[in-house]
This record gives sequence, C-alpha cells and structure tokens, in this order.
Amino acid sequence: MARVKRGTKARQRRKKVLKLAEGYYGGRHRLFRTAKEAVDRALVYAYKHRKTRKREFRQLWQIRIGAAVQELGLSYNHFMHALKKKEIGLNRKMLAELAATQPKDFAELVAMTQK
Repeated sequence: MARVKRGTKARQRRKKVLKLAEGYYGGRHRLFRTAKEAVDRALVYAYKHRKTRKREFRQLWQIRIGAAVQELGLSYNHFMHALKKKEIGLNRKMLAELAATQPKDFAELVAMTQK
C-alpha cells in the first residue's frame, strides 16, 4: 500500500487558520500553533458574544423606553402592559428608536395607551 503524504490537505488546513488569524499581533498571525490557539479562543468568544449581544441590546432598549416613558409620567411596566392590552404590536427595538428620534410621536403613542 502506498504511503499517504498529506501535503495539500495540511497546507489547506494551515492556510485556513492563518487566514482567520490575519491582523493578530506578533507570532499569532505568523506561527501556526499560536495562531491556532488564538483563533480557537476567538471563535469561542465570538460564539458566546453573539448570544450576549442580544441580551445587552434588549436591556438597552428597555432602559431607553423606560426613560422616555418616565418623562411622560408612566412606568415602563405599566406602559408595556397597556401596549399589550391595546394590542399594539411594536417591539422594543422600534419603541426605543421611536422614543429617541421622534419624541412627539412617542408621546402620542403613550397618550393612546392611557385612554
């Protein structure tokens, strides 16, 4: 049986890792072993932070909506409950955007929920 030399496959694997490590500092973008460690760690962080980003943005939107509603004399949870009761289907992202960019329209929306 012939001897298997993994020249092309090994080179492809190394090139893929070094391509992902572009822009890393020092040997982390030049040396395969350190690049592989850095890339593996970076991929773990990327996966984890894709999850936490969603959580953080939802918190940010809640804070923005709460601040805008409080100026109009209402609490966040009362406002969200009133929206649900009136069956207004705006999500938190759109409500926060509305509160930040168009405060008059947001005030009308709050007044509509209080009726």
